[in-house]
Parts: sequence; C-alpha cells; structure tokens
Amino acid sequence: MSNELSLDEWELALKQKRKELETCQKREQVKSCLSCSKLLNCETRDTYVHAVYSSMNKGTGGGFEF
Repeated sequence: MSNELSLDEWELALKQKRKELETCQKREQVKSCLSCSKLLNCETRDTYVHAVYSSMNKGTGGGFEF
C-alpha cells in the first residue's frame, strides 16, 4: 500500500507542475514553451521537467542527461 501512496504523491506533484506550466503559457500567450522568449531561463519549465522525471523514477534519484 505504501507503493500506491508513492505513486499518488509523484502523480499529484506532476499534475500541479503541469497546471502551473499551462497557466504560465496562457499568461505568456504561447501554446508551447518552445515559442516563449523565456525558454532558456524559465524556472517554471525547469521544475515541470524535473517533476516529469521524478514521476517516471518515483523519486529513486539519479540524474538524466539529454
């Protein structure tokens, strides 16, 4: 059951960050972060990307390189 709670925790965090990202996109009047002039220095997008990664590895750590 603890594992189910962990899944929920990571998924809830991801949903929250996605909502924040979508709010930012509306505010900046863009449909994609790639169209935004703030792309390279955007904390909102960075935290969303990290939330996606964390939801995939369920907080087990490690890094990711592209």
